[in-house]
Amino acid sequence: MSLEPFIDSKPFTFGVELEMQIVNTHDYDLTKAGTDLLRLIKDEKIPGNITPEITESMIELSTGICTTHEQAVADLRKIRDTLVSAADHLNVGLCGGGTHAFQQWSERQIVDTPRFQYLSELYGYLAKQFTVFGQHVHIGCPDPNSALYLLHSMSRFIPHFIALSASSPFVQGVDTGFHSARLNSVFAFPLSGRAPFVLTWDSFEEYFSKMVHTGVVNSMKDFYWDIRPKPGFGTIEVRVMDTPLSVDRAAAIACYIQTLARHLLLDKPIAPKEDDYLVYTFNRFEACRFGLAGTCINPQTGERKTISEDILETLDLIAPHAEALGSGNALAEIGAIARGQVNDATWLRGVFAQEKSLHEAVRQQCLQWRA
Repeated sequence: MSLEPFIDSKPFTFGVELEMQIVNTHDYDLTKAGTDLLRLIKDEKIPGNITPEITESMIELSTGICTTHEQAVADLRKIRDTLVSAADHLNVGLCGGGTHAFQQWSERQIVDTPRFQYLSELYGYLAKQFTVFGQHVHIGCPDPNSALYLLHSMSRFIPHFIALSASSPFVQGVDTGFHSARLNSVFAFPLSGRAPFVLTWDSFEEYFSKMVHTGVVNSMKDFYWDIRPKPGFGTIEVRVMDTPLSVDRAAAIACYIQTLARHLLLDKPIAPKEDDYLVYTFNRFEACRFGLAGTCINPQTGERKTISEDILETLDLIAPHAEALGSGNALAEIGAIARGQVNDATWLRGVFAQEKSLHEAVRQQCLQWRA
């Protein structure tokens, strides 16, 4: 199977995907209502799509093609309101968060589609354990070589995206000590991690052909990379974020990525090298484990900073691009998160410390999503 052609798209357009938790309103455990929810909303007109995910306790929502922060917020709120109304009709709740705080993976039911059943056969129990919830952001690229440049230069900022979105401190009723425990589930898959270091589309097509020839992959969907190209959309897809607890935060993070992309493609401040990845796994772990207080090593200079400090310096650097895109409000929210060092994981721990109940924490997650 050959790689589909890269469809050039308008630079710096973007789209947002969010994987959502479906919970009952009795004890706020996950519940099997994905198919029923999708059936109820199938005729609703929304600015995007709502689709099934691998288990019946999840759904994925996605915006259309966005150009501004204002549009992304409006689209996400409209989709959210449609979903909340349908969920209320079914007497179930919806919430963000990268993991459910106390669900048992063995109770999950794989959705009955050919691809999801194939993944269940291939990955065994990992498929059910993959009931985790992420935010993906697509960024439009003018050509395939620009997409690969953006993919590798954007990798420098992966710790920012993880720490800002982190919302998965609890797994199966236990505080993991991580801000983003969700990504530990992703690491188990053999084709996760970073993309191969190639900078031309011809080289990438050659790599893809070799992987298909081995029988390891059939399509780009088989790669679970942190950032991957999406040729059919003409985008790169950033995939490391937990689903935030609110659509407004999801939109702010998406626009931070959009603004960074404009800076990287227009200013070309980074000349990507294979050695940039020497600190990649370390930086990624620090963001997952310690959130905004984690350490970030600049791969070009070797300088060490906290992730929050690095975000604040980056915001100053990309301010002119924020003005050009109209994303000032989004980046102001990102700055407030970095300065306060309070992401959604910190908020969830605070709720649990006060209420002494993970069931109550999930209930409050549902309230955050509706707000």
